[in-house]
Parts: sequence; structure tokens; C-alpha cells
Amino acid sequence: MNSLPLISATDLAARLGDADLLVVDCRFDLANPSSGARDPGRGERDYNEAHVVGAVYADLDRDLSDLSKPGLGRHPLPDATAFSAVLARWGWTRQTQVVAYDDAGGALAAARLWWMLRLVGARNAAVLDGGWGAWQRAGLPVEATTPPRTATVVAVEFAKNEIVYTDELHALRERAAAVVLDARAAARFRGEVEPIDPVAGHIPGALNRPLSENLSADGRFKPAAELREELLAVIGAHAPATVVHSCGSGVSACQNLLAFEIAGLHGSRVYAPSWSGWISDPANPIERGAA
Repeated sequence: MNSLPLISATDLAARLGDADLLVVDCRFDLANPSSGARDPGRGERDYNEAHVVGAVYADLDRDLSDLSKPGLGRHPLPDATAFSAVLARWGWTRQTQVVAYDDAGGALAAARLWWMLRLVGARNAAVLDGGWGAWQRAGLPVEATTPPRTATVVAVEFAKNEIVYTDELHALRERAAAVVLDARAAARFRGEVEPIDPVAGHIPGALNRPLSENLSADGRFKPAAELREELLAVIGAHAPATVVHSCGSGVSACQNLLAFEIAGLHGSRVYAPSWSGWISDPANPIERGAA
């Protein structure tokens, strides 16, 4: 495999059983769009019923977040030591090719894992294009057992300059040195509905690129050239490297980052606390309406 950010279901199927391959099922139920109710155990239950052969399970709350950190949004990044322990449990090494998938176009939470691996310098990571749905439609092999993995010793550190937090975002906005690109659905961005967070709206001056617009009707990403044209139209005169991705809790924003990378628009970053972190401080201004 190579360092391209996407892999097709057929290409992954051809590599099942490779010693240096780690497939990670990242399915997770963040919230019911109509009620806002969470079923955080659903993804693991779905995994236990059937998953890609050889895949391990990554729980967004337990493995890819640290919910004990206040003021950093609903899904704060874990400490590097905690993420190291997760990778060690999976038997990961610097040579391991990781393929992450979910059933939400990469937004919950395959792109999150892909981003976190990039933060620790692992470039041989990819997201399964079309996710679980593409795998099932292709009739590719599944299983219901948890595969044994030989634990490794892992010590990684996050590249802190690749993560934007609120203090830096304030400084960037004051200098007009960045533009926030919000991945939430348009109605949530405009503040017309808010099924999850206690305050509706968006960060003042932000632009909106609903993550669903990155996908074709079959749930796979649009071709790179099409994505590039659309994303450049959204950000206008802003350079890709000045884009800071946001969403509700710093998870689905990673799917927009992934789309930028697919499109060859490199250098953008993620505002890790995102909207839920922004509104945790009542002094932070909010805006409603269209961009």
C-alpha cells in the first residue's frame, strides 16, 4: 500500500491477511439527528455482529477521545500516552498500514483516526472509500470474532502545531490569518436547529461546507478534481493552508480535512474543540444565519 488517504474496498480485500495491515472499525453513533439522543454502544454492537475480516474496534469515546477534559469540546483529544496505549494494544508499529472505516462517510470516526495517525507522523494510513456500506455491497468477507493481535511497545507524540485550540484561533482571527470552515449541516451552521449542543449558531466569520457534500450518491468521495473545484469555490481567496476545520466536537471536521487532502489542497488544520468547545466559554461570540 501507499500513503494515499483513500483505499477502495476491492483493493483492501486483496490485502487482507497481510502481516503489516491493521484494519480498524470506527463505527459510532454520535447522536440521533431527530432527538439528539446518543447510543454510544451501538458501534461496538454493530462490530460484534459483523465487521471486515481481521478488523479491530476503535471506540470514539474511549480510544480516540478523553471525555474527562473540560472546556475542550465534546470529544477532546486524548493524551499521547493514552493513544500510545491504544496503538500498542492493536499491535501497531511505524511500518503498519492502517485502514479505518465507518458507516458515515468517514465522519464517525474513520477520518478522526486517520487524522490522529497523521498527528503522530504515521502517513501510511487510509480511509476505506465508501466505508462499511461499500464493503457490504461488494459482498466482501466479514466475521463476528475479534482477531488476536500481538501487543507492541508504542510511544508517540502529537504534532501540536497541527492542532488548533481556542487561544490560537482567537489570534488567527484577529490577524485575519485564518478562515474557519464548518463541516456541520447547513441548518445547524445557520443556527436554525441544534440537536446536540446547548447553543445554536457558528463561529463568527466561518464558512460552511457540509461534509455530506464531499460524497457521491453511493457514499464514496467525489473524484479529486471535482472536490478541488468545489472546495476552492467555497474558500474563495483563502489559501488552503489558512483553513481551519471545525464541526460540533472536532470529529466530523476531520472528514473535511480528508476531502482537502484528496483534492490536493494541503496544509489545512483542525480546530479540535470545535463548536462545543467554542461555546463552553460564554465570552466567545456567536453568529447565526448564512455565511
